[in-house]
Amino acid sequence: MTSAHGANPLRDAADRRLPRIAGPSGLVIFGVTGDLSRKKLMPAVYDLANRGLLPPGFSLVGFARREWAHEDFAQEVHDAVKEHARTPFREEVWQQLVQGMRFVQGTFDDDDAFERLRSTIDELDKAQGTGGNFAFYLSVPPGAFPVVIQQLKKHRLADQENGSWRRAVIEKPFGHDLKSAEELNTTVEEVFAPDQVFRIDHYLGKETVQNILALRFANQMFEPIWNRSFVDHVQITMAEDIGIGGRAGYYDGIGSARDVIQNHLLQLMALTAMEEPASFDADALAAEKTKVLGAVKLSKDLGESTVRGQYAAGWQGGEKAVGYLQEDGIDPKSKTDTYAAIKVEVDNRRWAGVPFYLRTGKRLGRRVTEIAVVFQRAPHSPFDSTATEELGQNAIVIRVQPDEGITVRFGSKVPGTSMEIRDVSMDFAYGESFTESSPEAYERLILDVLLGDSNLFPRTEEVELSWRILDPIEEYWDKHGKPAQYPSGSWGPVEADQMLARDGRSWRRP
Repeated sequence: MTSAHGANPLRDAADRRLPRIAGPSGLVIFGVTGDLSRKKLMPAVYDLANRGLLPPGFSLVGFARREWAHEDFAQEVHDAVKEHARTPFREEVWQQLVQGMRFVQGTFDDDDAFERLRSTIDELDKAQGTGGNFAFYLSVPPGAFPVVIQQLKKHRLADQENGSWRRAVIEKPFGHDLKSAEELNTTVEEVFAPDQVFRIDHYLGKETVQNILALRFANQMFEPIWNRSFVDHVQITMAEDIGIGGRAGYYDGIGSARDVIQNHLLQLMALTAMEEPASFDADALAAEKTKVLGAVKLSKDLGESTVRGQYAAGWQGGEKAVGYLQEDGIDPKSKTDTYAAIKVEVDNRRWAGVPFYLRTGKRLGRRVTEIAVVFQRAPHSPFDSTATEELGQNAIVIRVQPDEGITVRFGSKVPGTSMEIRDVSMDFAYGESFTESSPEAYERLILDVLLGDSNLFPRTEEVELSWRILDPIEEYWDKHGKPAQYPSGSWGPVEADQMLARDGRSWRRP
């Protein structure tokens, strides 16, 4: 079937089922010898290549202090891929990928090293046909961001010449507070335009997080009740069952609120609470998330609406676990929080009066991330109280990890002659409903960077608004006592339970 102009409308329309494939391009990883690069970034690049989503001439450049030759770097990538890639190892894919691998040795303040990097990129343009298109991934400590950014400017590596593109990918934490975030934003924006900057929040790359938008806006049954008239409260949880491991140097002084609430949980809240965007392009999504973050209101009494904790010794998975203050490299007087819970409200027409409870912690009962939208009880019940005494509140629970899916909890009659109603659940699991597995978050995000698609990356204003929410809480904690202790393997300090109990509510036990 053709139109009057002879065009095929079916062929002209973009087929969403077709994979998006990156054009000629390359990726430079600063800090390529770190854990993130070895466990996530290099395997993600291989998996993208294995799935046919990278161009034949794709190039990967590592930058670090190690005195490696190109062959040593290629072997390091090979070992990381063998150990951590999600797709099977195929020699023909590897042989094509390895043609574009290069290594540049140097420190971040080494001008000669950045000149060698520039020469390496020029050589890859000719040998691999990258077209001058390169993304610079800063997998480095936050303190190194400014010097790397300035070196990219000084050696003209950020310049977009002859129609090529250059992009900067920046890992969290993006600042330590509002002031440092603003300073960092200024530094970055002196070198890269806003549409060249991609701030990684790997949670936004998870399939189930993106499914929040599908659940809300593609289904008529949910959106009409997604508001203060029907919702009692919302709980957003990111729990880990591990301690800090070998991250004492990074974690101490940052803590769980800065590490998780400021980015992951506030982003999940924004997606849960935002209005329907005009479209799903990056600008429209960012505009709606920004409205939510700008409308967040803290309680006047932060002592009653926030809790911080530290894990103490206990039992985790049948093994004895030491407390945070006994971990290697931790100051015995440290006040760093390994658990944080806060209550906020979104001060707009849709959500006025509905509390959002956000919590995160290490050494908790199990590893789980979920969003629970808990509904009000029915305004009138014709049943006897004895018939409904085991009935809880209806809830929609979006499971982000590890068992990705959605659970709807509601009341149903127990089979039998008496009228007895209990909670039951309807469960959707990604693994059971779809034959294809979800892409790993870093695969999706790296591909989006190469495509220039910024839908899943927080903007400058979102980052700064998130710090405006968290800064008053951190300042209050600094002035008021020490974190509450909770045993490893528990669900956090009793003070967190008391925070909800004062509102007549209780935490879910995922």
